[in-house]
Amino acid sequence: MSQEKDLLDRLERKGLSRRDFMKYCGALTATLGLSSAYAPKVAAALTTAPRPPVVWLAMAECTGCAEATLRTTYPWIDTLLLDIISLDYSDTIMAPSGTAAEKSLHNTVAKNPGKFLLIVDGAIPTVDNGNFGKVGGKTMVELIKDIGPKALAVLAVGTCSAYGGLPAASPNPTQAKSVTEVTGLKTVNIPGCPPNPINIVGTVVNYLLFGKLPALDAQGRPLFAYGQLVHDQCPRRSHFDAGEFVTSFNSEEARKGFCLYQMGCKGPKTYNNCPKVLYNEGTNWPVGAGHPCIGCSEPGFWDKSAPFFKSLG
Repeated sequence: MSQEKDLLDRLERKGLSRRDFMKYCGALTATLGLSSAYAPKVAAALTTAPRPPVVWLAMAECTGCAEATLRTTYPWIDTLLLDIISLDYSDTIMAPSGTAAEKSLHNTVAKNPGKFLLIVDGAIPTVDNGNFGKVGGKTMVELIKDIGPKALAVLAVGTCSAYGGLPAASPNPTQAKSVTEVTGLKTVNIPGCPPNPINIVGTVVNYLLFGKLPALDAQGRPLFAYGQLVHDQCPRRSHFDAGEFVTSFNSEEARKGFCLYQMGCKGPKTYNNCPKVLYNEGTNWPVGAGHPCIGCSEPGFWDKSAPFFKSLG
């Protein structure tokens, strides 16, 4: 109870009421595909469940996945996400550096064998024995092979860690690979460039709520977030299905909204919940802003999606 009160007090100091918190829990419940009756249980999981230790390793990446999570408007990273997990190592945001940072990493792993969650963003450079990517004097290959098998579960956050992503795009000079390709471990893939933070939080909440990780599709992605095609959820799809393609952007029909298939939209072949959960506190998503989906959550992105403005048909 004190843990719950402490969290709610901090949220209120940020200008968020209990009603706001429960509204977010309701949105998270819907994202997980659960009935509204689960909202109080989600709230309890967020506020009272034991905080699992988490190690976040940044490999060959642009920091976009971490930034997307850190800059999410609600829940604020410092008042919710860091209250439901114990982020013991993340070289992007942690205060220590150098040997002190590496000590935090290895102490967490040593004290919590088989109990900590490992989040990885970024692909793993493998050329020249992995010497194109090093952290703390160890290659990223050595690091992920050492720490990955010791984790309770490995969450590959972002397309780069899940499937190789942009670092693995042709000609792939560093021979970058996904976490699974390097370690052989089965990962929970939360792809996207970047992925929506609610899908990261939802995966952790599923574990806190049910004591297990969510059901996955054939590509290792949580079904609650990646179980449907973008096109099947898109509000613009009606014109595509009716065979109505608008050629003039100045027409009244264009202003109402229309399918971007002929502009190269990859929504008919991309699995993600972008049209439902949106980005930036539910403000919008790329197609809503008039840009076709580029298929960033699919294996083979970037090469299989380019050129972005070429129709699939």
